[in-house]
Amino acid sequence: MTLVAGPDLAGARGQHARPRAGRLRGLWEASPLTYITLIVGLVLSVFPIYWMIIVATRGNEIVGDVPPPMLPGGELGENVSKVFDAQEAYFAKGLVNSAIVASSVTISTVLFATMAGFAFAKLRFRGKNALLLTVIATMMIPVQMGIIPLYMMMGWFGWQGELQSVILPFLITGFGVFMMRQYTQQAVPDELIEAARVDGCSTFRIYWSVVLPALRPAAGVLALLTFMQTWNEFMWPLAALTPENPTVQLSIRQLNGAYFQDYTLVFAGTTVATVPLLIVFVIFSRQIIGGIMEGAVKA
Repeated sequence: MTLVAGPDLAGARGQHARPRAGRLRGLWEASPLTYITLIVGLVLSVFPIYWMIIVATRGNEIVGDVPPPMLPGGELGENVSKVFDAQEAYFAKGLVNSAIVASSVTISTVLFATMAGFAFAKLRFRGKNALLLTVIATMMIPVQMGIIPLYMMMGWFGWQGELQSVILPFLITGFGVFMMRQYTQQAVPDELIEAARVDGCSTFRIYWSVVLPALRPAAGVLALLTFMQTWNEFMWPLAALTPENPTVQLSIRQLNGAYFQDYTLVFAGTTVATVPLLIVFVIFSRQIIGGIMEGAVKA
């Protein structure tokens, strides 16, 4: 009876398994609604940037046109030249200052966040949990609440109007430490660290030669997010810096004040200020994609 029932049972299982496999494949296939949603999201995300470029390449008179023009004009070079010639905006100096501030903050944040993340994830020391909770608690306090104390401290140090006043307070962030701590726990096995200790590596050597290479995907994401946030920061530089020593966001604000309602110059300056962000994204995109693919393989 077993020999007779065996093939029947196997055939029945196969008949039930094929429809089930088909249903599972159907769950992973994108429906037309998915494509429509993605296209709508893409258009809504890209159109403001496209419209900014259109206004930057035309005259100020097209802002109120109905229907608005959908093709770029030929005045981008002239508008960009006016942006850099506007003496009240100090646009060139703002670009340089923003590059210095964003690069310094990004390098420092990635370095210290990876070190602290490694310490919280893999090292044992007294008070580790309390310190980690303190770091996480700093994420709950918005920057706006600390403007007055920070402004007073910069006055005590004599740094008002200087670039160090917008660099030093943001050399490390709680978000960066927490992100690197979570990634280090998953990406760096304890056995790898123990093997490095057996080979005689110091703690810093383990961090530099073992841990840091494994954290490159997450470090690339953190670097991109930090650079973009610092480059676009407006409120604290407005309080700490002077109009003669601005960041690029303050320069764009001065353009709006120097040329009343001249949207072409404001959008031309914004277009120029967006170029460094695109360059940084291209530089770190490989690390971001590598981190996504690595997480997909692990999953």
